[in-house]
Amino acid sequence: MSDKLSFQKESLEYHRAKSEFDTNGKTATLLTKPCTTQEELSMAYSPGVAYPCLEIQKDAELAYEYTNKGNLVAVVSDGTAVLGLGDIGPLAGKPVMEGKGVLFKSFANVDAVDIELNTKDTDEIIKIVAAMADSFGGINLEDISAPRCFEIEERLKEICNVPVFHDDQHGTAVITTAGLMNVIEMSGKKAEDLKVVVIGAGAAGIACGNMYKELGVKNITMLDSKGVIHSGRDDLNKYKKLFALDTDDRTLEDAMKNADMVLGLSQADLITPEMVQSMSDTNPIIFACANPNPEITPPVAKEARPDIIIGTGRSDYANQVNNVLGFPQIFRGALDVRATKITENMKLAASRALAALAKEPVPQNVKKAHHREDMEFGHEYIIPSPFDRRVLVYVASAVAQAAIEDGVARVKDFDMDAYKIKLQRLADHLDGKI
Repeated sequence: MSDKLSFQKESLEYHRAKSEFDTNGKTATLLTKPCTTQEELSMAYSPGVAYPCLEIQKDAELAYEYTNKGNLVAVVSDGTAVLGLGDIGPLAGKPVMEGKGVLFKSFANVDAVDIELNTKDTDEIIKIVAAMADSFGGINLEDISAPRCFEIEERLKEICNVPVFHDDQHGTAVITTAGLMNVIEMSGKKAEDLKVVVIGAGAAGIACGNMYKELGVKNITMLDSKGVIHSGRDDLNKYKKLFALDTDDRTLEDAMKNADMVLGLSQADLITPEMVQSMSDTNPIIFACANPNPEITPPVAKEARPDIIIGTGRSDYANQVNNVLGFPQIFRGALDVRATKITENMKLAASRALAALAKEPVPQNVKKAHHREDMEFGHEYIIPSPFDRRVLVYVASAVAQAAIEDGVARVKDFDMDAYKIKLQRLADHLDGKI
């Protein structure tokens, strides 16, 4: 049996129940209070449950005290842009949404419920999510196709009193921005002087471009399936129009000449060695994030340009762009200050935290997980490892602080020093140390 078929079989078995007391799938309900005596039953449900109900009726904020709202995220999808599988429908996308819940819990101890919506209607999705949003501490939109995802998120952010975050857009943006911050520092370049190329004008590409602008990047060439997005085109939606340049560049080969950074969010093998050689003279960077195979592999890119800094979405290469470095910890920080939204400043704070952590000495257990001893800040290590539990402490505390500064945190008199200690204890717990 081939390795691929063997892995397929193992994956299918992984998702099935293993015993008579197990359940199919990857998530289940975990009770946090005992219910083994008559008294406990009376408090868990009738008549004792009436007391927290009446308190919440008087003050809705007490839902954070008496229910799981403050640690609960809804993972909402319509199944129209599932990983690399495309529009496979909401039910077929459910294993991915369950998987998102696994990552929330494993990396930040955030509880998540997956909700698959059997509709593609933008207004209907917005109406449904808005109606249920107050049951949760936050809403994680997932795998909703562009450009619909932009309008859905924008309108829900205006309507809802809890954070709404489309991870397909902002997760990749937060992590690649962290890498870009470190490359800027290493090279001595300035953000406003960079030429950045983004291959792919979907949800992630648009969001990354917007975040690079927030960082100060002015020259961004974006490409879609028809080539460079330029001012002479009349087939652009309003989101692509924001990146339409007055340029003679039409192809990827044109765009990559003298580029300081290239972000690939498209398909395998689009970038040739000759394109890499045409990039800027000093510390060019490529994030080739197409899955499962990148736009160019690190060995090919490095043979063309030994000075290239390259990351991919794969765990078997250095500098993995993995969204698990972002969304669990971002929500952890937002939930813990009871934020009403996730701001641009909160996302940039997450990027800065990741960039800062990459400069710290790497724990031995993280090196062991990667089978590497050379993990120190430099070309082969500009983004922290997903296995580094310090990501939780760095990112969640930075996001919480930014939420307070932006005035979107409900919690008053927040003790940041105590919070960082609490996060470290949680990280140690998740790591099995306590």
